[in-house]
Amino acid sequence: MTSTTDGLFPAETRPAARHAFEIGFSPDESRVRPLRHLTADRLRRWHLADLADDAALIVSELVSNAIRHGDGHRITLRVEHRAHELRIEVADGTQERAVARTAGDEEEGGRGLLLVAALAREWGTSPGGETTWCVLAVPAEAPGPPVERLSR
Repeated sequence: MTSTTDGLFPAETRPAARHAFEIGFSPDESRVRPLRHLTADRLRRWHLADLADDAALIVSELVSNAIRHGDGHRITLRVEHRAHELRIEVADGTQERAVARTAGDEEEGGRGLLLVAALAREWGTSPGGETTWCVLAVPAEAPGPPVERLSR
């Protein structure tokens, strides 16, 4: 639930990704729904179904923000499952950092990053502002069934 601007790891210090996908697309509102479904589907395939709904909502909010506030060029979504975390990054080319704000009662928008902050363990922007990211904790794997020992 914390926001920071230094959360991007240098590539050489990142733990290896167990699973990842990246997709680039033009800024068009019609992309939001398919990307939300793609994210949920991939997480289910990665056996992270418990995170699928939250991650899909976060993707929806971050992609919508990038479409509305980005530089109007290509947007990139990257989702990575690493050890005990799921990292979602959306790069939109803008130099403005995303900022969570409190929307007025009558406003239709302005709550997306508050939702991201509520669902994620932490979130932030890259130092240049072009990437907004968040991290969700991956629940510890439940122990498997007990091993049955057969007597001779």
